[in-house]
Amino acid sequence: MTTLALRLLARRPRPLAALAAALEAHRSRKALARLDPHLLRDIGLTHDEARTEAARPLWDPPAHWTL
Repeated sequence: MTTLALRLLARRPRPLAALAAALEAHRSRKALARLDPHLLRDIGLTHDEARTEAARPLWDPPAHWTL
C-alpha cells in the first residue's frame, strides 16, 4: 500500500479504513496465489505458505495493517 493511500485511509472514518485495509489484503493475497514458484522463492515463501496466506478470509487482515 502506498504512503498516499495510507494517508487517505487515516482521514476516513475508522470502519471505512478497516474495510479498505481488508480489501487491500484480499487483493494482495489473490496476487500472491498467482505468483510463479521462482518468484515465491525470491520472497522466501513456499507454494504451501502462499496458498495458506491466500486462503485467509477477507476480514482477517495482517496484524501490521491494523489502523
